[in-house]
Amino acid sequence: MSEIKHAFVRTNGINMHVAETGEGFPVVFCHGFPEMWYSWRHQMKAMAEAGFRAIAPDQRGYGETEAPAAIDAYTQRKLVADIVGMLDALGIGKCVIVGHDWGGMVAWNTALMARDSVERVIGINTPFIPRSPVKPTDAMRAMAAGGFHYILYFQTPGVAEVELERDVARSLRGFYQDPPEIDPSEIRKSVPGVFGPAGGGLLDRFADRPHGKFLTDADFDVFVRAFKKSGFRGGLNWYRCIDRSWEESAGQTDRIEQPALMITAERDVVLRPEMAEGMKTWVPNLRKTVLVKGSGHWTQQEKPAEVNAAILDFLSDMKK
Repeated sequence: MSEIKHAFVRTNGINMHVAETGEGFPVVFCHGFPEMWYSWRHQMKAMAEAGFRAIAPDQRGYGETEAPAAIDAYTQRKLVADIVGMLDALGIGKCVIVGHDWGGMVAWNTALMARDSVERVIGINTPFIPRSPVKPTDAMRAMAAGGFHYILYFQTPGVAEVELERDVARSLRGFYQDPPEIDPSEIRKSVPGVFGPAGGGLLDRFADRPHGKFLTDADFDVFVRAFKKSGFRGGLNWYRCIDRSWEESAGQTDRIEQPALMITAERDVVLRPEMAEGMKTWVPNLRKTVLVKGSGHWTQQEKPAEVNAAILDFLSDMKK
């Protein structure tokens, strides 16, 4: 495998840390919460070996990339502008863009807002969802029906930071767990994002046990060191901009024209496979939807072989 190189580029008013490897058509990987470029290590290796240029930034607020203090610095428009500016700084005209979790939102929105920059788009766990007629947090409050919705919990600045930064390793162990060993149909019986009755914090819902088997201890330490340095505020501000981003998207088209691939995870408790049903209405060039069986939320890390195979099959006609 080509060596992973690290650099900083100036984009959209911030310094962004970028990891890349390989040569060929650029494939950009956008991570989610709480992750960083390292979440894509398996995909970067596979893409480089297949003749692609794999690029994975630490996105705004994460890792070595700058984290502006203002909450409204994290809207989807700004996050998309970060990617476009990064492409310009790297001398790239068009790319394939891949996103997982919040990175999936960035990938779909980059395909939507910066069409000329995106040749193809791939969503992992995160489907393309058209603009809701209702403000997102209002919809979540209605769904939560008084229960604990983690996104609503994240809305108040400072609260989740205090909880998650008290013991970064314990917090990340709570997030980075293997999927629940229950029938997937049981997962669908609960409301996505609602973890029990109201009260307490997020970690009250997360068992304190060893991290998932998809991470080595060395892998886990990479994330712990990164979040001890950066804290969680930048990533949490993405959630705090959910209504701002909704307001900014008024009048925006809800149609992705580029060729697309959707990869879903059988045991993701929040971003569930059924959420991708009906995507063809909004993504008419959706070439395929791939269900990764046995995978929880951290799909590209839990099941890298399956994810890599799906991506490379989708890009097979673009290889050198």
